[in-house]
Amino acid sequence: MTFPARYLNRFWLTAWIIILLGVILPAPVVRAQQDAPLVITLQAEGALTPAMHEYLQRGIQIAEQRQAELIIFQLDTPGGEIQLMTRMIQTIRSSPVPVVVYVAPRGAMAASAGTLITLAGHAAAMAPETTIGAASPIGGAGEDLGETAAAKIKNDMRAMVRGLAAHRSPEAIEFAESTIESAEAATASEALEIGLVDFIARDLDDLLAQLDGFTVRLQDEEHVLRTANAQVEAVTLSPIEQLLSVLTNPNIVFLLITVGVQAILIEISSPGGWIAGFIGVVCLALATYGLGVLPVNWFGVIFLITAFVLFIMDIKAPTHGALTAAGVASLIVGALVLFNSPGAPDFQRVSVPLVVTSSSFTGAMFFVILLFALRAQKEPVRMGQESLIGRVGTVQVDLNPTGIVQLAGEQWTAQVEDGHEPLARGTRVRVLRLAGLKLIVSKADSGDPSA
Repeated sequence: MTFPARYLNRFWLTAWIIILLGVILPAPVVRAQQDAPLVITLQAEGALTPAMHEYLQRGIQIAEQRQAELIIFQLDTPGGEIQLMTRMIQTIRSSPVPVVVYVAPRGAMAASAGTLITLAGHAAAMAPETTIGAASPIGGAGEDLGETAAAKIKNDMRAMVRGLAAHRSPEAIEFAESTIESAEAATASEALEIGLVDFIARDLDDLLAQLDGFTVRLQDEEHVLRTANAQVEAVTLSPIEQLLSVLTNPNIVFLLITVGVQAILIEISSPGGWIAGFIGVVCLALATYGLGVLPVNWFGVIFLITAFVLFIMDIKAPTHGALTAAGVASLIVGALVLFNSPGAPDFQRVSVPLVVTSSSFTGAMFFVILLFALRAQKEPVRMGQESLIGRVGTVQVDLNPTGIVQLAGEQWTAQVEDGHEPLARGTRVRVLRLAGLKLIVSKADSGDPSA
């Protein structure tokens, strides 16, 4: 019995040793993959937002911690706020890991602020059929700047461009300045021809192949990139970053405002609950973040407030829908003024069909509430002593002329109407009126239902 058990123990011990050696000493193939250069990829799409900047910072931190060889920042943007663009440029230029800005995929653009971000990369590349340029500054609400303000901002941006493109050709610097001064734009092939970008790459693999052996200047030192057989790892947006990115969509912000205000009004009209109020506060808080990022015309807020005041007034003092109709019109005008001011970029405009549809739905909802309010005013009183008049009960103690009547599940002191005969127990009676807490009754007709 002991012989087989001893060999069985040896077998399990040997198996565990082999497993541990397999974990401690990885196979040569795994070691080769670990020795391969690591390339971190980031992907930014849409207008510049604070969440996009946070995403870029986080990607650079991960690349530094992982000792990555390179960061590829894939960009497709119509532009954004100048201050935010400046912070993103500072983040890229101070990165301890080389950053290659890659305008992709096909059909993408690095417009407006995206032009300067592309030039801020330690190397720049574009996919075929992409564009770059049109970097003339505009106001916070999309309006044209005054002559003096425009001159100051353009001169600052042109100086920034000259610094970012100092290592490029004179033609590239001249064109980069013209994108700011006269909103010039170029295709990928045109940008490569004048030296504004370093590569045209069909896809990520093509870009990595071209980058291998390319020399970049990183913090005043030359660095030769090693991207052959690189191990590529994508860093995606975190859930919070995705949420904050969504909140910069003007359509989402408008819906949040609409839902939030309605929820708050519901909470005010019927206090005691907390769900509607909580939803309203959360929606308005999220909308406030979006309004703080988007270029909006705050004059539109006056129309939005007016719209909901009109809705409430129509419920409290019914005008048969006139104020509700005016509220719908005010809500539509307010949304369009808030987001769609003249000169506002297309990507920062709210959808007109969405505004009209949601405003009409909101007006219809308040109109339904108005109908219920009018119907409630026409309903007979169903609470208090007045609600007892006209109801039928049963005599419990003889009315001679005073006794007890069973009515609505309760016993009431009752008195027979003057001039009527006494009523015996079990007789059905109808309430004529109230004298204090006493019911004045008369004998009910045979067809009257009891209550």
